[in-house]
Amino acid sequence: MNQTLLVEIQTEELPPKALVKLGAAFANGIANGLKARDFLEAGSVVTTHATPRRLAVTITNVRGTSPDKQIREKVLPVSVALDKDGNPSAPLAKKLAALGFPDLAMADLERAQDGKAESFFYTYTASGSALAGALQDVLLDTVAKLPIPKVMSYQRPDGATVQFVRPVHLLLALHGEQVLPLSLLGLDAGRHTMGHRFLSHGGQIAIPHADNYAAVLESEGKVLSSAEARKDSIRRQLLEKAGADQVLMPESLLDEVAALVEWPVVYECRFEEEFLAVPQECLILTMQTNQKYFALTDANGKLRSRFLIVSNLATDDPSAIVGGNERVVRPRLSDAKFFFEQDKKKTLESRLPHLASVVYHNKLGTQLDRTERVTILASNIARRLGHDVPLAERGARLAKADLLTDMVGEFPELQGIMGTYYARHDGEHEEVALAASEHYQPRFAGDALPSTNTGLTAALADKLETLVGIWAIGLQPTGEKDPFALRRHALGVMRMLVEKRLPLSISALLADAAAVFEGQAAFNDPRADVTVFMLDRLRGMLRERGFSPNEVEAVLAQNPDRVDDVVQRLEAVQAFAALPEAESLAAANKRITNILKKTDAAIGEVQESLLQEQAEKNLAAAIVRVRPSVDAAFASGDFTGTLKTLAQLRDDVDAFFNDVMVMAEDPALRNNRLALLSQLHGMMNRVADISKLAA
Repeated sequence: MNQTLLVEIQTEELPPKALVKLGAAFANGIANGLKARDFLEAGSVVTTHATPRRLAVTITNVRGTSPDKQIREKVLPVSVALDKDGNPSAPLAKKLAALGFPDLAMADLERAQDGKAESFFYTYTASGSALAGALQDVLLDTVAKLPIPKVMSYQRPDGATVQFVRPVHLLLALHGEQVLPLSLLGLDAGRHTMGHRFLSHGGQIAIPHADNYAAVLESEGKVLSSAEARKDSIRRQLLEKAGADQVLMPESLLDEVAALVEWPVVYECRFEEEFLAVPQECLILTMQTNQKYFALTDANGKLRSRFLIVSNLATDDPSAIVGGNERVVRPRLSDAKFFFEQDKKKTLESRLPHLASVVYHNKLGTQLDRTERVTILASNIARRLGHDVPLAERGARLAKADLLTDMVGEFPELQGIMGTYYARHDGEHEEVALAASEHYQPRFAGDALPSTNTGLTAALADKLETLVGIWAIGLQPTGEKDPFALRRHALGVMRMLVEKRLPLSISALLADAAAVFEGQAAFNDPRADVTVFMLDRLRGMLRERGFSPNEVEAVLAQNPDRVDDVVQRLEAVQAFAALPEAESLAAANKRITNILKKTDAAIGEVQESLLQEQAEKNLAAAIVRVRPSVDAAFASGDFTGTLKTLAQLRDDVDAFFNDVMVMAEDPALRNNRLALLSQLHGMMNRVADISKLAA
């Protein structure tokens, strides 16, 4: 009979950061194991339940007994099963006995082709197995494979030592209302679980039926068994308590807090206004990281002195909870205030010499060495872009100085952010101050790009120095490993070049980056590999923006040295591809490319006197006619207009290939036709290699 299955392990408090993975692995392990053994009906629904004190799963439509199965068993090859007289051999009798069929007659066996020889087969019906027996094996296998961050050994009441992520107190296993006879870690399964440690009615809670699990836990045990349900409750309560203010709810913090409570209740707390003089990023980070609190800001993003906490206790008088949390957060905020005041006593510039004691990489020197390289690079980039060179140099020079501050030492996540605050306090130019934080941008996919010229040059210089330096010492990404985030750095460079439309040559940038490592031992010039790597990141970026692989390849196949207009070229390719002439011209361009690849002879200019066929005369005239329009459109950056103008050539190109033998026997005639095709090819591929659009 099909029923809902419930399996629960009730434990001491599980590690919160591992709870979601443990819950999913437990549920999936049970479900996949039973599915492989044919206990699940089509449409069975698997629900994960994971709280700080339990891992559980419910699965609907689970069979009590797996179906009978038809099994076709290979017995022996005919050459072995029969003796020379065609009678059953001794090995056959032995094999049948081993299979559990000692009394089978030859008539019961099927003789059939088995590859190049013949074999005997026996088909029989195997009875289904009971759920309890199969589930016992599945449970043991699932628990053995759980992604436990650190195994804990503990003693059971009977004195036996067992190992699990945390001590286990109860095992619950129900198929419908029936208890399944399972055992795990010295426990026998029953129908009881434990509710909330403080809010439940006390003692063990009986689950009458597997379908009632979540409802009974909630009503009698004051436990929300679903992590998502707890997150939704927390989110809803936070928004209600925040009122007109904005509540900062990072998803990672919501996940962690939901893994700390079984019955979430949100309360409001406050801290002293004087702490608001500290940069709010410091206060927010210490509240979120150390205390798991939710900060509030006003409509303009300014931090408020009130904050929200998530408690595991519901009470009519939360004053003790609120007061306790306010007392706990005060020393943390005082530490942040102390670090900030102490750091301001020394300028960023005065900290620079001490970067010489911070090792960047043993093959690439110290952070001071790196700062000098980045400063030179930033200066070169600013000069190429016509930006303020002294500002670029100053911004790059001070960008890493905050690594030596007490605040960043306590909260490494604030590097760059604190540099901006301290640079402002030192009286540095605003662009120099912003460069301290902006030179890390973009930090992740979708992050903002630097907003200032100084921040932009520092960001480019920082990423290029990392790419070239780390690659040069043989630490380029391999497979999933990318410890120096070179993929992110390369993508950041390409985003800045494309989105800021910077007229910079990739080869020139990499040449500048390689030059700052001149004389460095163990430096192997990686520019060719880094160029390919960067263009590959650009390919992925453009595909994510909705351009097709063929469109992207049409533009990037020519390995452009500048990419500031790559989006505009792609948009032109898209517009061209939509024209009725596109398919024919792309195919013709592909054909021309292949013809020219096979030509070893030098190709000169087109000689009008050697144009014999009417089709080649028409094509030559058409090229002359459209060239001024193509040149003008391309020069003005109108790439769409450039390609659309070329569409006028379709009929003449088609006629040429229909009527003209390109590889004529006469060398002069052949070379002239190749020159005509070369001229056409160059004009057609100025914006993109449109042959890549051909099917």
